[in-house]
This record gives sequence, structure tokens and C-alpha cells, in this order.
Amino acid sequence: MDPACAPPGAAAQTDRCRAAALQAPRLVREWRTMAAMLHIWCDAQHGAAARGGRPLCEACEELLAYARQRLAHCPFGPAKPTCARCPVHCYGRRQRQAVREVMRCAGPRMLARHPWLAIAHLLDGRRALPPSPRARRAAQAAPRALPPACDAPAAPEQSPRPPAG
Repeated sequence: MDPACAPPGAAAQTDRCRAAALQAPRLVREWRTMAAMLHIWCDAQHGAAARGGRPLCEACEELLAYARQRLAHCPFGPAKPTCARCPVHCYGRRQRQAVREVMRCAGPRMLARHPWLAIAHLLDGRRALPPSPRARRAAQAAPRALPPACDAPAAPEQSPRPPAG
């Protein structure tokens, strides 16, 4: 781990660490998928006139920047599930609704426009869910029972009593 990076959840986590979090191949692909969906959505909904020669209009740029920020802060890291299956809802209500609309429009078109990203996203959705961050922290904090020592004296064996007679 980079010494400049604070442990997860620490307030001192740097921008460089967040940017490094997006270097994992799984997260890079997730980012590319979101960007591709937003480009499809912006083309369909806002058109070239609203963009003024830019790849995305201002509203879509803001949503993409928000998605990047949330992806960089994902508590699951590279093991993250797809957002639809994620137990942690990290998007605000307004952004979550906007992303739902984007995915509803762009999702079916992804197979034709970006087949590899679409197939990878479908496969990612079939992965087993990782344990929630709260469960992982609880498991790490729980004291572990140690096995009995090998050199400890064994309990004396009880010999059966002879029948009374």
C-alpha cells in the first residue's frame, strides 16, 4: 500500500489515492462503461446543439464527474458488484434517478455500440456479491479463538468404575 494512502474510511485519504483506486482493471472498465452509456444518452436526449461541440453537455459532464467520484470512493474497490446489485446506495437520490434513466435508455444500445463493455457488464452482474464492508470490518475486529496449546496437560481420563458387587 502506498504510504501516503490512509486506511479506508480515514478522513486523510488523498486525491492521489482515490485516483490510484481507479487504476484497477475492473474499475477502469466500470468507468468506461458509465462514460459510454452517458455518451449514448447525451446523443439521444440532448443532441449536438446542446453540447456546443463538446463530447457531453454540461449536465451529463456533471453526472459523469459524480459517477467517477462515487466509483473512486466505492467501499468494495475492485470487487464491487454492479450498481444494480450493490447493497450500498452511494448515489444521492437525484443522481440515482438520473443514472437509472441513462441506463434505461443506453443499456439496450450498448450491445450494438460497445459490445465488449456490454458483455463484460452483464458478466459482472452475475458475480457473487462480496461481503458488505460492515461485515468485513466486524469480522476483522472480532477476537479470534486460539486453538488449545499442544503442550498443555491433557485432562485426566476417567476410568470406568467397576461394577458394584
